Amino acid sequence: MEIKRDKYLQKLVDRMHNGMIKVITGIRRSGKSYLVFKIFKDYLINNGIDESHIITIELDQRKNRQYRDPDAILNYIDSLIIDKKDYYILLDEVQMLEEFEEVLNSLLHIRNADVYVTGSNSKFLSKDIITEFRGRGDEIHVYPLSFKEFMSAYDGDRYQGWADYVTYGGMPLTVTMKTEEQKINYLSRLFEETYIIDIIERNHIEKIQELNDLINILASSIGSLTNPSKIKATFKSVIQSDISLNTIRQYIEHLKDAFIINEANRYDVKGRKYIGTPLKYYFEDVGLRNARLGFRQIEETHLMENVIYNELRIRGLQVDVGVIQKRIRNESRKQVKKQLEIDFVANMGSKRYYIQSALSLPDSEKVKQEKESLISVNDSFKKIIIVKDVMNVQQDENGITTMSIYDFLLNENSLEM
Repeated sequence: MEIKRDKYLQKLVDRMHNGMIKVITGIRRSGKSYLVFKIFKDYLINNGIDESHIITIELDQRKNRQYRDPDAILNYIDSLIIDKKDYYILLDEVQMLEEFEEVLNSLLHIRNADVYVTGSNSKFLSKDIITEFRGRGDEIHVYPLSFKEFMSAYDGDRYQGWADYVTYGGMPLTVTMKTEEQKINYLSRLFEETYIIDIIERNHIEKIQELNDLINILASSIGSLTNPSKIKATFKSVIQSDISLNTIRQYIEHLKDAFIINEANRYDVKGRKYIGTPLKYYFEDVGLRNARLGFRQIEETHLMENVIYNELRIRGLQVDVGVIQKRIRNESRKQVKKQLEIDFVANMGSKRYYIQSALSLPDSEKVKQEKESLISVNDSFKKIIIVKDVMNVQQDENGITTMSIYDFLLNENSLEM
């Protein structure tokens, strides 16, 4: 079964022959290799590229260990380029290549070569390649399956699909698995035997238990405001551990570098400035988050918020947590400041969307609560409430649109509805 990932294929096609190294990043097992080595390679062949002009090297395979040596791989590639026609060089898990920055810089000098590389660790892009390439590296980040991609391969209706998606997430292999036991075992092993081991080995971590405790704390608090100081207090009160603030910060960076978590900063909408901590953390895949907690904390409210955050990022938007300062009169008629929160302030270029996530709107009081912060925003950008309830898209007298999670996720143009 092939899951189409047309959005990412189009991104690759749009960047062909742009004079840059195309760097495909993403969490392990999110489908990067399949995208490049199957979907993109098939596209090239179907568009008349001879297979002898597509050079593929999967550096994580033992049979290709010799090509982790920079001179060996350059000599090998050079031996395959025998004419002046275009060649496409596809390298998988390039962070396993010694001195890969120099190798990729060398490949940039081959005039008839178009280079695509994958990696599972953001450090090799954000720190090394950006410094070495000086703007000649072009990143394409591949996320686990969106709900729409998931449903394209799911055997069931969208309501059953949603229940599975918020429980087991969008790692591509889980869609092909028939039983809950298979999915649970796969996700649990993936976290323990791949992600955790990768982080420990890559960063030479000795305090393994503290790393695991931190992951559990973050997994339990998705969508909640936190910071290293709050996490340190939790370590002390709940786990009786005196972990340092510096260690907490380092471990969070390691988890971000491995694409396990992402952070959303707080943004003062009226003051037009970032506030700093506390902030929110979300998991790149909710199934992995649930596996980490043994599938014991399936709070649909927080998971739906995490799914919406991921969908906005998949669509290419920058996502912050909105804060609105409002003056109100208290019971004694004194004016006081009230701080309201908007779940997401999503930006792309000149476009902005204010978005609230609400599992349901059972009564007028809940509707008022969700709309209060949106009404307090004094600009003309679109304001949206996303609910799980099945309903037609509605817009009220304040210009606030309410839509179901299904309309939002399954229609790529839903933010313009």
